[in-house]
Amino acid sequence: MKRVVLLLAAAGAMGWPAAVLAQAPAAATPAADSARLQLPYTHFTLANGLTVILHEDHSVPVVSVNVWYNVGSARERTGRTGFAHLFEHLMFMGSGHVKPGEFDTWLEGVGGSNNGSTGNDRTNYFINVPANALELALYLESDRMGYLLDTMTPQTVDAQRDVVKNERRERVENEPYGMADVVLNELLYPEGHPYHWPVIGYMPDLTAASYDDVVAFFKTYYAPQNASLVVAGDIDPPAARALVEKYFSDVKPGQPVPPMAIPGVALTGVTRKTITDRVQLPRRFVAWLTPMRFAPGDAALDIVADVLAGGKNSRLYKRLVYDLQIAQSVSAYQSSMALSSSFIVDVMPRPGHTLDELQAVIDEEIAKLQQQPPSDREMQRAINQIESSFYSRMERVGGFGGKADQLNGYFVTTGNPDWFNEDIARYRALGPNDVRAAAAAFLPAGRRVELTVVPEGKAGGQPQ
Repeated sequence: MKRVVLLLAAAGAMGWPAAVLAQAPAAATPAADSARLQLPYTHFTLANGLTVILHEDHSVPVVSVNVWYNVGSARERTGRTGFAHLFEHLMFMGSGHVKPGEFDTWLEGVGGSNNGSTGNDRTNYFINVPANALELALYLESDRMGYLLDTMTPQTVDAQRDVVKNERRERVENEPYGMADVVLNELLYPEGHPYHWPVIGYMPDLTAASYDDVVAFFKTYYAPQNASLVVAGDIDPPAARALVEKYFSDVKPGQPVPPMAIPGVALTGVTRKTITDRVQLPRRFVAWLTPMRFAPGDAALDIVADVLAGGKNSRLYKRLVYDLQIAQSVSAYQSSMALSSSFIVDVMPRPGHTLDELQAVIDEEIAKLQQQPPSDREMQRAINQIESSFYSRMERVGGFGGKADQLNGYFVTTGNPDWFNEDIARYRALGPNDVRAAAAAFLPAGRRVELTVVPEGKAGGQPQ
């Protein structure tokens, strides 16, 4: 009943009544200890298993409601890929007490915004609203957690299936070099591994997905005990807790999520593949399997990436782009994930130069780093850039990478929402020899994947 009553109040006012929106201002939080980053939070679990994390921040009068479901494309299976991403779309199509279109209309009416994303390991949703619209945000988020299936039909699934298929055409199949990520993961991870297929799924699997398949996926993974909710921003924690309990306590718990089978994975040699695309210049991706997120070596490989290609003064960028002037671009990054990670070097030659020229320089610079540690200046520059990015994200409460999102991410990965200090300490504790050792251990020349993308009708890597 409480959902129907609230719905009528919202519809009658084309927004939220002042009595519902008004909240008493909360006291300011104490000044942070300058020696250690302080991020106070309240952590509790509802009877249905939903984990709730509250963070009070009165710097601006906004609130972010952030939900992580512990399901991404890694939870899919061969022949039924793309479900997690398809469900992200379905979650915006109305629920038991919210008609299609009303979700966005009501949020826009109070100046709010919302979005979601799907990855290999999780699906997340966030709503950012003025502080006095917190109740609306919690109502909407709880309704689709508990009552999405009340309005979902085969026609709804078909409509969003077509949207996702068009998204794949636009962002993967018709995007320059768009198939590279798909093929690279297929080469890095064997058939059956949770990271083998793309997050967006394969076209035949999206076509084959039935309404019953989608319902079963929701019932298995979109349950409160498989989710965590963060409410961060200009809140009074006791009042926010009362609202969370009001709107989420009636969501029924699901069955325990079955454990995931994770086959072992390793590269035993060099795997090379060339694909064609409708592009002007060739491009090469060199990739290694590396330690999972937060495992030993993960942070050191972030430093390796920065030393190699983290800016105009980095080793590869300076040699390839400035000194030799044989590359259009070069980048390197550690792609950290929950089950396994990959380290990728991505390079594109200038017209008139070949990928083999660039590859020789890449191999030379990696070998140098494997034999001699980076300089103190390189270490400090890398750590400064990581810290700068870290604190930049901390300035925002909502959105992708904001404090609400980070609290959820740390909780899901480590069990501790306030893992900020431990995270940044991973980098501060590293010395030059740690970085050299990581490059030597995890970037062997004889165990990697080399994916080359060449223009249609051109020989691989030849001058254009």
